[in-house]
Amino acid sequence: MQPQPPTRLLQPGQSYADMCATVRPQVPARFNIGVDALDRWADGPERTALIYQDPDGSVERFSFARIRALANRLANVLQALGVGQGDRVGILLGQRPETAVAHMAAFRMGAISLPLFTLFGPDALEYRLANSGARCLITDRANLPKLAEIRDRLPELRQVLLVDGDGADGADGLWPLLERARDSFAAVDTAADDPAILIYTSGTTGPPKGTLHAHRGMPGHYPAIEFTHDFFPHAHDLFWTPADWAWAGGLFDALFPAWHYGVPVLAHRAAKFDPEQAFALMAEHRIRNAFLPPTALKMMRQVPQPHERHDFAMRSIASGGESLGGELNEWGRQTFGLAINEFWGQTECNLLTGNCGALGLHKPGSLGVTTPGHGMAVLDEDRQPLPAGRTGQLAGRYPHAIAMLRYWNNPAATAEKFADGWVLTGDFGRQDEDGFFWFEGRADDLISSGAYRIGPSEIEDCLLKHPTVAMAAVIGAPDPVRGDIVKAFVVLRPGEAADDGLKARLQDHVRQRLSAHQYPRALEFVDELPLTATGKVRRRDLRERERARQLQ
Repeated sequence: MQPQPPTRLLQPGQSYADMCATVRPQVPARFNIGVDALDRWADGPERTALIYQDPDGSVERFSFARIRALANRLANVLQALGVGQGDRVGILLGQRPETAVAHMAAFRMGAISLPLFTLFGPDALEYRLANSGARCLITDRANLPKLAEIRDRLPELRQVLLVDGDGADGADGLWPLLERARDSFAAVDTAADDPAILIYTSGTTGPPKGTLHAHRGMPGHYPAIEFTHDFFPHAHDLFWTPADWAWAGGLFDALFPAWHYGVPVLAHRAAKFDPEQAFALMAEHRIRNAFLPPTALKMMRQVPQPHERHDFAMRSIASGGESLGGELNEWGRQTFGLAINEFWGQTECNLLTGNCGALGLHKPGSLGVTTPGHGMAVLDEDRQPLPAGRTGQLAGRYPHAIAMLRYWNNPAATAEKFADGWVLTGDFGRQDEDGFFWFEGRADDLISSGAYRIGPSEIEDCLLKHPTVAMAAVIGAPDPVRGDIVKAFVVLRPGEAADDGLKARLQDHVRQRLSAHQYPRALEFVDELPLTATGKVRRRDLRERERARQLQ
């Protein structure tokens, strides 16, 4: 018998007002992401879950049944290695089948998956693995040198599994273990509120914070996914995003919800985003749905006449992270024949607002309207809702299924985030008379660069570890393509010479120790930094100085 697809919560013909009045996330008391994403489809006729195009161009298809069998095998392997319910399983891989299998296995056994970006350097990895107390790490040979540098400082990390290993590297090969394991596994009967995934923020005023999300988070996302992808799903839909599967956007806004609806996902992430190749992928695989970050769209816009070389036909495109603006939106409409639906949210509470072109709810540059099933407001300093046109802090109603459970081992920060029935985002904006939200600025020092949210503190700490640096401050400097770029202001130790050679070495120091997306693309040597009375760097003064300089 053909399995029945899940009921779509939003129906064409419904008004937005009716949606907001009647739609609520359907969260059962017992729920498991790994069961919901696989079992309905794996038990029916063969259905494609994943299309993997590896770097050499070869393509392999994985059915839902095969993904489930591999996830069950991995769950048995992890269980035999001593990983139990609630233990953290690090996943240091890019877009590839083993990444998806690892998440599904962790969910099905009641463990907590820990996605990690492959461009992280040893310092960034050490902090997240140590802070989370990860018990096991699944990665590949390319990441072994970084891991070797920090392994002796990670006493809780008991096991490393290599997707391309055979045991000769001091780490177990994943595939040999999978081949010997059983492909049946009784999934843990998790409560919807049980923890499922731990994703670290970028860190703004301090070290990155781990946002602990429950299984309930995915049902919380479904109304917003349907909304921002124009009544997702339709027949023949196929999803792709260039966003890394280590980020909430790649997982919560693409992979996990697509599988809930039985929609296949293309897995492919080049070492460097190639806009021409993006169009080629869309055409070759008949991609119909995509989450494309603004930087990807800006780069794709530079490809002349893409339709002359690539026969693509998109049905829905969503984007988030920064405003696209009217001109880029119009290019998208002319190129793809549809409205690009911008949305907004945070790692802590994702997809709070969005546009929906299919409903005619679309204002270029806006954050969109409140997605059905959620609650949004603009708050004053007393956390009271403000009328339309007034600027205040953007906040989501709490409790809500999409909100994180808590910050990992950080009750003080959790208490600051959830207050008076709201999730306080720290972002400022306004709501217009039509109900659309508009971004105005941030309360913190978060840097929005391309598809990434980057906190300055971790970069500053990394720079301070260099023997030539006395003080450092990091801000976001305006950039026409990325929105912002990371810019560092550095005070050198006495006797050090400020020259281009040192600048390059400091940039490379951050690139190697942290990540390629965090290194300062701009670096300026200064004699002193603006400080508060208590000795804290006034990053706001540096941002204002930088913007004034660019206006000259």
